[in-house]
Amino acid sequence: MNLNLKDKLFIVCGAGSGFGRATAEKLLDEGARVIAIARTADVMESFAAQHPEKLIGIVGDITLESTQDRVIEQCGTSPVDGVLVNAGGPPAMSFLESKMDDWDQAWGQLVRWKVAFVKKVIPLMQAHAYGRIVFVESVSVKQPVENLVLSNSLRMAVVGFVKTLSTEVAGQNITLNILAPGYHNTAAMQRLFVKKAKIMQITEQEAKHSFEQSIPVGKMGEAYEMAELAAWLLSPNSRYVTGQTFSHDGGIVRGVFG
Repeated sequence: MNLNLKDKLFIVCGAGSGFGRATAEKLLDEGARVIAIARTADVMESFAAQHPEKLIGIVGDITLESTQDRVIEQCGTSPVDGVLVNAGGPPAMSFLESKMDDWDQAWGQLVRWKVAFVKKVIPLMQAHAYGRIVFVESVSVKQPVENLVLSNSLRMAVVGFVKTLSTEVAGQNITLNILAPGYHNTAAMQRLFVKKAKIMQITEQEAKHSFEQSIPVGKMGEAYEMAELAAWLLSPNSRYVTGQTFSHDGGIVRGVFG
């Protein structure tokens, strides 16, 4: 399938590893140009060196407005065709373990920075009457995940604001959609392995196996598999899809609208 991404410009947050890295690589394979953001300098420098003509690497924490401003400055007058809004999640914990400071920090980590960044990006898209924004959230927006009370609760706020904004800009050829990944072979899963191992007094490998047993397809997903879906949602081909939340979960969500 031709995704029609050649020479289009994308911003990819959290491009150092996991879903962000896989999506950036997919976009580059399709001939797109990418502004990639990651917090680790050597990781980003290595990535940029592999794609000297198509990739611009920015080292920084995308949850900080100072980093966001650097990204917008890097775009210059070029039309921004798409953005992958993506960053790490909060620590694994139950509600009873959580403290108010945890909730305050998670608000900034999961919601506030996304609102701030989208407010900077949307005008660039409105100026050219085109844009695609995809958010990487979690299957927890469809079905709560054990020991992830902060993610279970606050990612729902992202779904609310994305759905609302999607209707406000739909007539301007700007779409917004959400990816809700289940259990994948990424570093982010390690926090759940550690938490479950501690609670059940088992090894982390045994905890991983326990998670895999709960997946109807029988094994964890891979980041590159979800990147295929992300690239399509970021492409012109997805014109008629907006305000949706897509599970990529191997069948974990049991609801009929999963």
